[in-house]
Amino acid sequence: MNQQMKKIAPSILAADFTRLGEQMKAMEAAGADYHHLDMMDAHFVPNLTFGPLAAAAAKRVASIPLDVHLMLDDPLTYGPQCARLGADIVTFHYEATPHVHSVLTRIREAGAKSGLSLTPSTPVEVLGPTLNYVDLVLIMSVNPGFGGQDFIPESIDKVARLRKFLDENSGRRILVEVDGGVTDKNAAALFAAGADILVSGSYLYGAADYAAAIAALKGGV
Repeated sequence: MNQQMKKIAPSILAADFTRLGEQMKAMEAAGADYHHLDMMDAHFVPNLTFGPLAAAAAKRVASIPLDVHLMLDDPLTYGPQCARLGADIVTFHYEATPHVHSVLTRIREAGAKSGLSLTPSTPVEVLGPTLNYVDLVLIMSVNPGFGGQDFIPESIDKVARLRKFLDENSGRRILVEVDGGVTDKNAAALFAAGADILVSGSYLYGAADYAAAIAALKGGV
């Protein structure tokens, strides 16, 4: 039950888009476990990034799983669409829709694992009715919308509460992912609290040595 993955998912949002395919391949060679793609609609969050076609393009380049994070108002449309375009995991925000069960179910039916994300102010207990439908829970450790923000320290305790809540209330392993301000300064504490996957953008894509940066996050694991 407590077999931790301890995986790293570099966030494409922080890459150099003029060299995206090259940089994605370099991250894979450096030991990345997932590619993380943030789709934002300038409504749910105050930023506009990628659409579903970017997920399809990233999938064509990727040799490791593609982890799509929807920060948008209409996950019921775009969640299954991204799954059909090849995303391996599609995560959307609990706060974005009243139709959480429908979105989770349709993502799975479209061929991807279903993920649910919580903003910093949303308590983990809201997940109770979703546990039979969700494969991954993403804790936002910054307020969603922009890369490069400072990590919210209370997120470590929230990850620990989430891991305990999931282990006590679900009969299967639900993965815990953390996104926002992740660096070598907080990665060890997040893994110790129960995180399975850490998303990191600026820290990784801004590094001179991708392999050394990933190894620093994994802490030799």
